[in-house]
Amino acid sequence: MRSHGSCSVRNGKAGSERVLWFSVSRTVCRRPFKPAIAMRASDCFSANWHIFKTFSGGMELATRETSIHQEHVMSASLNAQIAEVFDEPGCDKNQGKSEKERKRGCTKQLSPGSAAGGCAFDGAKIALQPVVDVAHLVHGPIACEGNSWDNRHAASSGSQLYRTGFTTDINELDVVYGGEKRLFRSVREIIEKYDPPAVFVYQTCVTALIGDDIEAVCKRATEQFGKPVIPVISPGFAGPKNLGNKLGGEAILNYVIGTREPEYTTPYDINVIGEYNLSGELWQTKPLLDALGIRILSCISGDGRYDEIASSHRAKVNMMVCSKSMINIATKMQRRYGIPYFEGSFYGIGDMSDTLRHIASLLVQQGAPDDLLERTERLIAAEEARAWERIAHYKARLTGKRVLLITGGVKSWSVVSALQEAGLEIVGTSVKKSTKEDKDKIKEIMGDDAHMIDGMTPREMYAMLRDARADIMLSGGRSQFVALKARIPWLDINQERHHPYGGYEGIVELVHEIDRAIYNPVWQQVRIPAPWGDDGGALGVVQAQAARPLSSAAHRGALGVVQAQATRPPSSAPGWGR
Repeated sequence: MRSHGSCSVRNGKAGSERVLWFSVSRTVCRRPFKPAIAMRASDCFSANWHIFKTFSGGMELATRETSIHQEHVMSASLNAQIAEVFDEPGCDKNQGKSEKERKRGCTKQLSPGSAAGGCAFDGAKIALQPVVDVAHLVHGPIACEGNSWDNRHAASSGSQLYRTGFTTDINELDVVYGGEKRLFRSVREIIEKYDPPAVFVYQTCVTALIGDDIEAVCKRATEQFGKPVIPVISPGFAGPKNLGNKLGGEAILNYVIGTREPEYTTPYDINVIGEYNLSGELWQTKPLLDALGIRILSCISGDGRYDEIASSHRAKVNMMVCSKSMINIATKMQRRYGIPYFEGSFYGIGDMSDTLRHIASLLVQQGAPDDLLERTERLIAAEEARAWERIAHYKARLTGKRVLLITGGVKSWSVVSALQEAGLEIVGTSVKKSTKEDKDKIKEIMGDDAHMIDGMTPREMYAMLRDARADIMLSGGRSQFVALKARIPWLDINQERHHPYGGYEGIVELVHEIDRAIYNPVWQQVRIPAPWGDDGGALGVVQAQAARPLSSAAHRGALGVVQAQATRPPSSAPGWGR
C-alpha cells in the first residue's frame, strides 16, 4: 500500500482471527491473518510489502516485487516526460512563457458552472484509439474504458478491432495485491483470441497510484508473445485532455515510429498528423492527393494502421492538422529524421487549396519533380470551380445570416474561413482551446474586429441567442440545449457529428446542412407563443413572421411584443381557452 490509503488493525468476529482492513480512497478490502503475526501500519507502506496467505495451517510469505524506489522512478519518469512535453519549441506561446509558467502547462483554473473537460487518460485514449488494427487495453476500473470508448466517431476503412473495448477491470483485491499479473494475463488473452499487430496498454489513475509497473509488464509481454505491447503512461491525474494527447504522442514516438521499414518509398510520401478521420473526413481529401500521385504513408491516427505508423519516419513531409494535440510528434520527427512539417487545414475552399499548394511545394523542395506544382494548380482550379458552382444555390439563401461558432483548436479559424466563403457572418468564435497561432489566424481572416470568445458561460450564451444576435449556432453536443432553449437552429460541428466537412466536398456538405437547419419548418412552430399566455395581438405578429425564416431584426421585434404582452394579465378574448 502507499501513502494514498490508510491501514488499521482491529478485532474481527471470526474465531481467533483478526481482520486487517485496508482503505484506499473509498474502497475497503479485508483479509484475515493470525494474531501471532504482528503488522504495523508502516509495514503496509514499506518498500517491500509483505502479503500473508494461509495454506492448510501453514504460512507462506509472498513479497511484492514493486518497491518504493521503483515507484519513485516511475513518478520521476512521468514528471520528466510531462516537463518535456510542456517545453515545446513548436509553440510560440509556450516559448514566450517563463520557466515557472511553463511548468504549469496550458491549463486554466476551473470556474463554478463550467465543465472540467477530459483528463489526461481520456486525451491519450481519444488520440490513439483511431489506430484501427490495434487492441486498446485499459488497465484500470471498467468505468475508465466505458467513459472513453469510441467518443470520437473515427471511421475505419478496414479493421474494426479498435471498436472493441478491452479492460482489465481491476477490483478491490487488485488494489491490495497489485494488478500486474491480471494485466499480463489480459494481454495474453487478447493476443491469443484476436492476434492484433500490437496492443496499446493505457495506464489509469488507480493503477498508477498503487504502483503497477506497466512498462515492465509490457516489456515482458513483448518478449514472450513476440508482439509489440506499448505502454501509454498517461494517468488521469497527470493533467487535462490536451496533455494526454501529447503523452499519447510520446508513446508513439518512443515505441512505434521508426521500428519498421515500409515496403517501398516514393518522392511523394507524406504523413498526416492530428487527423482523426471523424465521420470519414480523411476520405474526402485522400482522392485529391491520389489524383496528384501523393501517397499518405501514414495518418496519425485516423484510420491508421500500426505498420504504417511504425514506418512513418520515411515520409518526405509531415502535415499537422491539429497542433493543439500532437505538435510534439511533428517537431520531434523533424529533429530526429529531418522531416519538415507545416500546419494546414482541410476545411473551406481557400484553406484546402492552400494546403495542397503547401504540400506540393514542400515535396518539390524535398526532391519531387517540379511538374507537381503545375498539376496541383490544375487540380485546384477544377475542384474550386465545381465547388463554387454547387455552393451558389445556397449562398443566395445564406448571405447575411449570423453564426455563433463555439468550438476550439484548428476549427476556430478554419471553419470561420469556410463559413465566410458561403456568405455567412461570424458574430463570435470560441478560442478557449486555441493556441496563439490559431488566434493570429482568426485575426488575419476576420480582421481586427474579430469577436473571439475566450470563455462564455451557458447563461451568457443563452442571452446572446435569445436576443437574436445569431441565426444559428455551431458547436458541440454540450451546448446544443442552450440553443434549443433559445429556439435557435443548432448544428453539430465537433467530433460527435455524423457528416464529414473536410475538403471541397465537405464545404458543400457543411453549407447544405446549415441551410437545412436554418430553414427547417420546426423553427416556425417553436417560435409561436402558447395561445393561453397571449391575447392574440402578439400571436398574430409572430405567426406572420413564422411564414418565413426570421431575420434578426424581425425576431427582436416579435420578441419585444411577446414580452410586452407577457407583463399584462391574459385577456378573455373569444376563442382562447374555451
